[in-house]
Amino acid sequence: MADFERIRRAARLSVAPMMDWTDRHCRFFHRQLSREALLYTEMVTAPALVRGRALHLLEHSPEEHPVALQLGGSDPAELAQAARLGEAAGYDEINLNVGCPSDRVQSGTFGAVLMRDPKLVADCCAAMLETADVEVTVKCRIGVDEQQPAELLPAFLETVAAAGVSRFIIHARKAWLEGLSPKENRDIPPLDYDLVLETKHRFPDLHISINGGITSLAAAKGFLEAGLDGVMIGRAAYHHPTDILARADRDIFGRDHVADPVAVAQAMLPYIEAHLAAGGKLGQVTRHMLGLFAGRPGARAWRRLLSEGAHRPGAGPELVQEALAHVTAVRGAV
Repeated sequence: MADFERIRRAARLSVAPMMDWTDRHCRFFHRQLSREALLYTEMVTAPALVRGRALHLLEHSPEEHPVALQLGGSDPAELAQAARLGEAAGYDEINLNVGCPSDRVQSGTFGAVLMRDPKLVADCCAAMLETADVEVTVKCRIGVDEQQPAELLPAFLETVAAAGVSRFIIHARKAWLEGLSPKENRDIPPLDYDLVLETKHRFPDLHISINGGITSLAAAKGFLEAGLDGVMIGRAAYHHPTDILARADRDIFGRDHVADPVAVAQAMLPYIEAHLAAGGKLGQVTRHMLGLFAGRPGARAWRRLLSEGAHRPGAGPELVQEALAHVTAVRGAV
């Protein structure tokens, strides 16, 4: 299967880019749960890569693939350079952020504010497509502020698709750039799943994934069965990774694989040892693992031991083993 086709298949289920969450340690952990799902980096700004030469932001493990790099920016030439750096670093896809509503992002004239300028988004994507030999995609909102999504979204897609983009991830909420915080923008604007479904029917040749408020594999399967090409899950995949990712290979991709969370925790030990040997800290990895047993016997002890102990001097893999022993002991007693 060609890489292009492989990435599109992986996009049937993806984990959303989430600032301060989906770093390389989180992605390595998520890959232990699902061999198939598409993983995304946190948003990396093009200025940080091009002007700041912060190439360490592109670091990732070979085991993370398929993995996509999400870029933030609004300067076509700078984004083209950043996309070239991302391709050279080995990413399977370059995604442009047209959905983040934070003040910091707005001040840089990128993120959700770009919904107001589809032509600029098209120019940015065209520049990236010209320089990078991996797929360039766009993650957007259905609109911002007083825009009418039913009118704005089709026009936005037409403009950007004309530049050569054929895959979009649509967060099915407006973003209010004034009056709501980034956190409120994830919850308060109402979801309009029907609009995204209607948009797919209107643009059958575009690959469209839906994002926003999706909390279960059953819901994800429902959207796929309704005709969408992919589903992106954010907070639910992070806080309840076993519920979402451990069964994804079987339920979404038809593979004979369901991850055992105990085996996943054990598989993380060599990675943790290597990270500590390189000068890292235990909590940098284990903070992403707190939800591994969410809703299961022993979950509270697991979270408590890791939360309280991971930042103590000298904390290492033995703390994870101690926490895991509480889980397995409860398991055996059930």
